[in-house]
Amino acid sequence: MPKALLDFLGYSFYFWSNETGEPPHIHVAKGSPTANATKFWITKDGIELANNNSQIPTHEMKKITRYLLLNRARIIAAWYGYFGL
Repeated sequence: MPKALLDFLGYSFYFWSNETGEPPHIHVAKGSPTANATKFWITKDGIELANNNSQIPTHEMKKITRYLLLNRARIIAAWYGYFGL
């Protein structure tokens, strides 16, 4: 489970190794990574919240969403590089 981006606002951004059958997405959690973290799909047009299982507060979610949008190309490159696609 590599970190896809640097930590931001105390949150980690990462991939899980066993999710190659899913479209590109990134997990977000504060503290240690968990399988049940907040998930964002990375789409051709932007990003889409899949769930907010980490219960990230709205004011932080807005900042994280913007951060992900600004780093979308980097996330996609890291995803395909990590999964060898």
